[in-house]
Amino acid sequence: MRKAVIRPENCKACGVCMANCAKSAISMTDEINIRGYKHITVDKDKCIGCGICYIVCPDAVFTIVEE
Repeated sequence: MRKAVIRPENCKACGVCMANCAKSAISMTDEINIRGYKHITVDKDKCIGCGICYIVCPDAVFTIVEE
């Protein structure tokens, strides 16, 4: 099964991935990354590994992996 994995240090909290996730598996955390931005998290129970987040993210936050 494929799942999205994030690199929170790359995230700038633009929200493009959240707006495009068909399963609403992506949400914003209150945590601050090393660049000073809030970052997203992926709910692995909801994620279907479709890769839309990977395609639309302008900051290379996502990798799609086999689990």
